[in-house]
Amino acid sequence: MTLGEKIDQANEKAFEKMNAGQPTLVGMGIAGETLPGMSKTTVLHAGPPVAWENMCGPMKGAVMGGLIYEGLASDLEEAETLAKSGKIDFDSCHHHNAVGPMAGVVTYSMPVWKVQNKTFGNYAYATVNEGLGKVLRFGACDEEVFTRLRWIEKVFYPVMKAALAHHGEIDLKTMIAQCLQMGDEGHNRNKAGTSLFIREIITDIMEIEADEERKVEVVKFLLGNDHTFLNLSMPACKCTMDATRNIPYSTMVCAMARNGTEFGIQISGMSDRWFTAPSEYIQGLYFPGYSEADANRDIGDSCITETTGIGGFCMAAAPAIVQFVGGKVSDAVNYSTQMYEITLGENKMYKIPTLGFRGSATGIDIRKVVETGIYPIINTGIAHKNWGVGQIGAGIVHPPAACFDKALEACVEAWTEE
Repeated sequence: MTLGEKIDQANEKAFEKMNAGQPTLVGMGIAGETLPGMSKTTVLHAGPPVAWENMCGPMKGAVMGGLIYEGLASDLEEAETLAKSGKIDFDSCHHHNAVGPMAGVVTYSMPVWKVQNKTFGNYAYATVNEGLGKVLRFGACDEEVFTRLRWIEKVFYPVMKAALAHHGEIDLKTMIAQCLQMGDEGHNRNKAGTSLFIREIITDIMEIEADEERKVEVVKFLLGNDHTFLNLSMPACKCTMDATRNIPYSTMVCAMARNGTEFGIQISGMSDRWFTAPSEYIQGLYFPGYSEADANRDIGDSCITETTGIGGFCMAAAPAIVQFVGGKVSDAVNYSTQMYEITLGENKMYKIPTLGFRGSATGIDIRKVVETGIYPIINTGIAHKNWGVGQIGAGIVHPPAACFDKALEACVEAWTEE
């Protein structure tokens, strides 16, 4: 069998496992008690591994905020000193079966959603979405942020955990498929997904034994945060793609992630390695008073959605997204259509109505990316380059070409010697 035939066969297996995934919300837990390999001095972050001295502004802000939230530091100055000391164990969320939007910081006490791939048994986790504005994931780290994080831990978490236990498992794959029929794309537009989730769980919130005022607070929080579902779609995609890891000779991308300094990809046939290059700047729309000069480089784990064939790959299903990220409706359709040229096939579950209910382009093949010069499309938020400010816009970005070049070169070097 030739190397090309081995790769084709491996990619077929990886693609089948991806399509067979069944991400299911099974409950909630506390990160330190739930995620593998966590300690009280562990701080997880988005993207490939990065040392403190190489972290971007918003990630440093989120890290310092996380240390104060955990009670490991009393103020920002103390938090910065601790972060520099070598006493904190920084690591990628992906190394602990987790994903985090933007800075993606996860610390020991944070509540997390627990999602299981029922087909293969593996789990994935994500924190609770804080909403928009001044939030930790964009590097904000003041008392407003800490108050919200503590409320999520002390009020939202026990109510929602009990409600989920009362309800039972929730099929996220079917819910994501419904979202695409209702104008979401599963990354930057989550109005339908959040609405469907609230509809699914609200009766259970009302029926559990808990303080009535707290239950009302939780419902109001859900109703006021259209991005709630992002932190469910992300672990759904993570556990779907993790099942495709460690398939020898597969050139299918199983993870894409950015830490605000570097963009990294992993492929199924070499899933223990990151192939990185400097993150790009995002082209998009800025909030009043901000411009490209204020922007940080691309950041966050949320492009796990594009890795699974939704997000930017399904922009044609969510034409309204162009009002948030820029461009025209025709651009959204063109982006989704172009992705078929660099993928292994069509998703069996995630359909795009405006393309005649064609399955979304899924299974990024690094060979096709390098051959065509077409790079995955990602729609995403824009963080201010300085910590403490927050989100300043949203737009469109592509991974750097060098990630795919390095990955393909590594495959050639490793597999032609066998």
